[in-house]
Amino acid sequence: MQQKNETMDPASATGSLPEGKTSNSIVLIGNYLPRRCGIATFTTHLLESIALNVTDTDCWAVAMNDQPEGYSYPPQVRLQINQNQLNEYSLAADELNLNQVDVVCVQHEYGIFGGERGSFIIELLHDLKMPIVTTLHTLLKDPTDRERDIIMQLAELSDRLVVISERSVDFLRDIYRVAAEKIVLIHHGIPDVPLVESSIYKGKFGVSEKKVLLTFGLLSPGKGIETVINALPEIVKTHPDVIYMVVGATHPHLIAEHGEDYRISLHLLAQTLGVEDHVVFYNHFVADEDLLEFIGAADIYVTPYLNEAQIISGTLAYALGMGKAVLSTPFWHAQELLADGRGRLYPFRDHAQLASEVIDLLDHPDKLSAMRNKAYDYGRQMIWSHVGSRYIETFEQARQHRLRKSVPGHNFFPLGLSQQPLPEINFDHLLRMTDGVGMLQHSRFTVPDREQGYCVDDNARALIVAVTAQDFKPLDTSLKDIASVYQSFLDHAFNSDNGLFRNFMSYERRWLEETGSEDSHGRALWGLGVAATLGRNDGQVSHAADLFQRALPAVEYFTSPRAVAFTVIGIHAFLSNNGDNGQVETLCRILSAKLMQWFRNFSSQDWPWCEETLTYDNARLPQALLLSAQWLGDDEMLQTAMRALTWLKEIQHDETGCFFAAIGNHGWFRKGRVKAQFDQQPIEAAAMVDTCIEAFNITRDEEWITYAYLCLNWYQGENELHIPLYDHATGGCRDGLQEQSVNENQGAESTLCWLMALLAIYKNRGQGEIKRGDEKEPAQVTDKKRVAAKESGIA
Repeated sequence: MQQKNETMDPASATGSLPEGKTSNSIVLIGNYLPRRCGIATFTTHLLESIALNVTDTDCWAVAMNDQPEGYSYPPQVRLQINQNQLNEYSLAADELNLNQVDVVCVQHEYGIFGGERGSFIIELLHDLKMPIVTTLHTLLKDPTDRERDIIMQLAELSDRLVVISERSVDFLRDIYRVAAEKIVLIHHGIPDVPLVESSIYKGKFGVSEKKVLLTFGLLSPGKGIETVINALPEIVKTHPDVIYMVVGATHPHLIAEHGEDYRISLHLLAQTLGVEDHVVFYNHFVADEDLLEFIGAADIYVTPYLNEAQIISGTLAYALGMGKAVLSTPFWHAQELLADGRGRLYPFRDHAQLASEVIDLLDHPDKLSAMRNKAYDYGRQMIWSHVGSRYIETFEQARQHRLRKSVPGHNFFPLGLSQQPLPEINFDHLLRMTDGVGMLQHSRFTVPDREQGYCVDDNARALIVAVTAQDFKPLDTSLKDIASVYQSFLDHAFNSDNGLFRNFMSYERRWLEETGSEDSHGRALWGLGVAATLGRNDGQVSHAADLFQRALPAVEYFTSPRAVAFTVIGIHAFLSNNGDNGQVETLCRILSAKLMQWFRNFSSQDWPWCEETLTYDNARLPQALLLSAQWLGDDEMLQTAMRALTWLKEIQHDETGCFFAAIGNHGWFRKGRVKAQFDQQPIEAAAMVDTCIEAFNITRDEEWITYAYLCLNWYQGENELHIPLYDHATGGCRDGLQEQSVNENQGAESTLCWLMALLAIYKNRGQGEIKRGDEKEPAQVTDKKRVAAKESGIA
């Protein structure tokens, strides 16, 4: 976390403002100019407008950074948070509390915060002691469970939620079940400019004799610019003096993924249609002053967006507020702003109707003028000075709400869990162990051991780590590269003659077998299933899905419970992004039933397991059953999984019950015998972390998330020898806990299991309510899951 040099009062934190006290410090959290995005522009202008309304109040910002070096911010930005560094969120909360900030206003957009769907911001807000007002810039009609959970937590943690459209009010009330008294509607702010003729500005851009159509904003395929270009041939037949100005740089995230492909395609389209002389691209991020002049020069402003589910458009608000005649597709915000004759709507992608509307307005200047006047009059309530005043009123409402509450009710997490800092995700040793072929199996101390070569098991795990980590390290381009290496290794390992994976390869790139183990085959499918869902490169995703489906049929005849469990876990990952695949779903039912039958055949009251001996990666079996139980709506399967997992939890701890103690591989744990104490392997802790988190997601029971942390902390020295296995200096993990010491070799399996466990905990941070004590309920498949299974034909 970066901090400017301004002196801050190191006073102790307080819970809320004293009765009758006005706000003396207001802090906004969000993106900030000169970062190039709509949220940055909004936050900057909002802070300025608030400061103008309360001249005796210290107003400043906490800026979210999407790049480690940050930006050259103005003095109003006093703290910076690297959005992907979890620990910086807690540090920022400490700083805000320490300085007795009176009100915090968060600008929320899923993508500007780290964690799964921006979950890290929940940790910061949970730790704050002052009133919180959150502005929601995105609300989804059909959110995922995770997206819904985040909004509902924001609603719980915030004293007021600000939305920018009427539809957002409806969504919060009807979809997210937020109490009406918490919701405040404040329009998107706009500059206060006079209503003037476009001819005043046209000269600056050399279009004085033209009729100007304009679209502004960061360029991306969802903007629908091609619809306007497709409409131009018909428009210029009647109005040959029309020119279409497309103003704005390509979105930086699109540049990183696809370069200028979209912009180039628009140029080529204009040339193909013979209207290249009627289209002007201004490929720059436009400052506010220039933006107002561009909009001022427009005769008609067009928002040709392709997706109805856009609940806010700042560019549309600007154009309407400046009194422009607006033509738009009927996305949600446009339906609201352009009602009652303030603009016109045309169907998505309908260039013929767009052309007709443009021609009609240009043919009838009186209609265009009437539309402009209605838009300008409506926009007077949206000018920034008025918006700033409304936010000040909302801050006072939030303060009064907090006073009435007396004590903040932010109790989602036990103190120890919410406050526990996590190590930064470090891929140094992973990269050290990886070459152009794949990931080497073993190391001698911290040095890769070439003599032992490679295996499918480790490259499958490495693929899972690489694609999962991209959510937490989006700027680390090496992750895409190594994911491709690991996936290529799996592809080369697949023997198309028998439909099975080989496993071991020498350093000289010779396969040491024609057929690998069933377990390695299952792990390969697990890795490919995750890659087919989480991969960021379309080619890699398609390749993973294809190889997954070619390798899947062989598993139907496997006899290894772990191989079946690994495959089931991979299938559920695959189906989460590749639904309606009958063959995959059928095999998932078959394999889940097979695993369940093994438990029925062998388990007993004192040995709720499907084998005579507990060996390695044990928790993956109940993990597979938990996933399938929810998918199938099968209560018996769920209870079997929970009973097995509870038993694993009870038997895997030290004598004091304070530490996780995995089943040792020197003898394992045979029914009727004593559990081997050593060597304890990192693979066991990782399996327990994943499965306990899955159990927590089902039950919301505190004991499962507590035990997941207990397993993670085993790596960090909370074990029977009080010696850490994770090496902060290298990013690697030592190979096991021995009777007197640790195995100092840092091999692939150990390092990957540590990373899988750490990533699972990172993904879980910012989760919802925890049940304790009397709140606990027996685990059961919810009606929602059961109905979904029935409707999809699974049950």
